[in-house]
Amino acid sequence: MKVTYDAEVDILRIVFSSAPIEQSDEEKPGLIFDYDEDGNIVGLEILDASKRTENPLAVEYAVVGKAA
Repeated sequence: MKVTYDAEVDILRIVFSSAPIEQSDEEKPGLIFDYDEDGNIVGLEILDASKRTENPLAVEYAVVGKAA
């Protein structure tokens, strides 16, 4: 998984998989899901991230329970 924030365009992107993107849908205004050819979510983009998150520059990562 990879998380990037582009401050110039105020977009927070979370990439879950390196699979090629076949389709992107704006599920709600400013929230774009990217899908592979099998319909699996491979990425998520949050537009105007500084207005939708507390701090797009901060990332907290935690593993809860056993990893598969």
